[in-house]
Amino acid sequence: MTPAEALPCTLALPANFRVAELLAFHRRDSQALAERVEAQQLRKGLILHGEPACLQLEFDTTQVHAELRWQHRAGHADDGALAALLRHLLGLQQDIEGFEARHGGHPQLGALLARQRGLRVAQAATPFEALSWAITGQQISLAAALSLRRRLILACGVAAGHGLLCYPDARAVAALPAETLRQAGFSASKTRTLQSVAQQVLDGTLALDDWLQTRPIEVIRQRLLAVRGIGPWTVDYTLLRGYGWLDGSLHGDAAVRRALQGLLGSTQRIEAAQAQDWLAAFAPWRALLAAHLWAMSSTAA
Repeated sequence: MTPAEALPCTLALPANFRVAELLAFHRRDSQALAERVEAQQLRKGLILHGEPACLQLEFDTTQVHAELRWQHRAGHADDGALAALLRHLLGLQQDIEGFEARHGGHPQLGALLARQRGLRVAQAATPFEALSWAITGQQISLAAALSLRRRLILACGVAAGHGLLCYPDARAVAALPAETLRQAGFSASKTRTLQSVAQQVLDGTLALDDWLQTRPIEVIRQRLLAVRGIGPWTVDYTLLRGYGWLDGSLHGDAAVRRALQGLLGSTQRIEAAQAQDWLAAFAPWRALLAAHLWAMSSTAA
């Protein structure tokens, strides 16, 4: 396959697949630097196997039609690899049916699940994208996190085609001087953490892509927690967006707690410990429940 050729792939979608929420997640950056949504089409700039590319998805009522086009030279992707990427990106392997069957009759949650039946968690294209986005968003608002994300993409400046830039991979982030990240608005601690994880991906200490095959959740958790600047929220968010693991307890997420307060009809602010206790009953789907709470308040991070 030459760079001018597109690698195509078509997948059937579940009957209840919710395209609108997926597109809303990728539309969250109003400047559309690395993702552009038009009608039922998504274009996303990404780096796969070290090569910049543009992934185009077209949705109809029953299928998604994809094309992957390399910017310079063809990377190491074939039909099977592209199909696997699509299933990952769209969350098609998530056990949402089990969650809905188990908790559809819950007195406080049942009506929400009925309204949002079929909701899946949109996943990042790669685990590194999920991890770096989680680090970027630590303890700041979604708007502030999107601004930092935008500046990171611009600082790396990897063209994807179709007027888009790529979300950077570990190599692109590791190549940035610390001063560039600081000038982009990253704090000293986030700069240090981003550079550390990028370098550890390159030297194999954090085998993020390899872990996609077996998803050794506790190994991933312990390796990430060993990195200075990474705590439980960052780990659970990375496991959700990067690996499709649905049981991280995102009780530390402010948007989750606000939505939970509304769901429970409480006049009192829900604290992290209260949210943790309430979410515990919904294992092994605690992170999927968090996604329902995000969707309830339209603040998908």
